[in-house]
Amino acid sequence: MCRLFIGADPSLWASRAKSLRLGGMVTSIRLEDYFWRILEEIAARDGLTVNRLIARLHDEAVDAGHDPGNFTSFLRVCCARYLGLLAAGELPAGRPIRSLDAAGILAREEAGLLSA
Repeated sequence: MCRLFIGADPSLWASRAKSLRLGGMVTSIRLEDYFWRILEEIAARDGLTVNRLIARLHDEAVDAGHDPGNFTSFLRVCCARYLGLLAAGELPAGRPIRSLDAAGILAREEAGLLSA
């Protein structure tokens, strides 16, 4: 079982930091390359840079009352949710994420109707 995971390209878990501005402050975020690749894919769907995507996620999370204290964990969970929603067929290829019915997807998820 583990061979499937340990046999993967080791560069996927190498980490790197990116500097960006969040909430008017310059900061850096360190993530594994695997997550940077997923964030690049998510950003590209909506015509954003990764830095702009991360800034939007941060700003919208703060506006929703979430504590950004462990923001890198939040980003990893965003990546995992993205992959899960792709697997469940909730993110049609080529469609910008901003064009999707987020409330409907969240309702189906809460009702246990998503099969990921």
